[in-house]
Amino acid sequence: MIGIGRYNLLVAKSGGNDGWWKYAVTGLALLAVIWWAAIGSQVSFSELVKGAPWIGDFLSRMFPPNWEFASKLVTPAIETVQIAIWGTLLALVLAVPVCFLAARNLSPHPVVFHFMRQVLNIMRGINEIILALIFVAAVGLGPFPGVLALALHGAGMLGKFFAESIEDIDQGPIEALRSTGAGPIQIIIFGVLPQVVTTWIAVILYRFETNLRQATVLGMVGAGGIGFELVGSMKLFQYQDTATCILVIVAMVMTADYVSSKLRAWIQQGAR
Repeated sequence: MIGIGRYNLLVAKSGGNDGWWKYAVTGLALLAVIWWAAIGSQVSFSELVKGAPWIGDFLSRMFPPNWEFASKLVTPAIETVQIAIWGTLLALVLAVPVCFLAARNLSPHPVVFHFMRQVLNIMRGINEIILALIFVAAVGLGPFPGVLALALHGAGMLGKFFAESIEDIDQGPIEALRSTGAGPIQIIIFGVLPQVVTTWIAVILYRFETNLRQATVLGMVGAGGIGFELVGSMKLFQYQDTATCILVIVAMVMTADYVSSKLRAWIQQGAR
């Protein structure tokens, strides 16, 4: 009887049997969008099947990996980690001042709020590789353009997450501080940061992990790191060296993912 009552309640909330057509129309619209996207993107699994032998031939040329080449990847791998660290650090420095102005509940004026949100949208809307190309043209080849590209794009992402986390905080402490005459800096330090610091640290760790992945490919456009060696080996048709680069990159990403997940779990347990 309880199950029947719950079913009747759900049916009543959904508008009874007369509301089924809404779900049917929504489903048909979703299928139409998927079909439209498949046509525009020229999705063809038959072409994929035809190209499978070429993929197999390419992979066969990569094995066995040239493990002697791994010794040459130590410095580029370290450089990739350094790019990710500084890209994350600069992104944090850029994002923190902006996020308070981009939070609806702390922004001094709606115009400022919308303007800063659009700034963050622009910053994260440009792909890191495009930014790296721009900075390579500006400051030359090397790891520094990669740092700047990750910093600018990362600031947009971190700023958005930080602002949204500020909007979700409990307003009680904020109102209490305002009633005592506290200024904006005091409100941020004593009312906002204690509520968001745990979430922010977890997001920063995730961003570092993402930056490490991105730093491995920024070398393809001359922004340093192990990606430069990866592209160089492919251009020289040294596919066994390419396989070694890929395995080193996978090992780096897996290590960063493991360490980052452990740190996030440790921080979350400490916050309870």
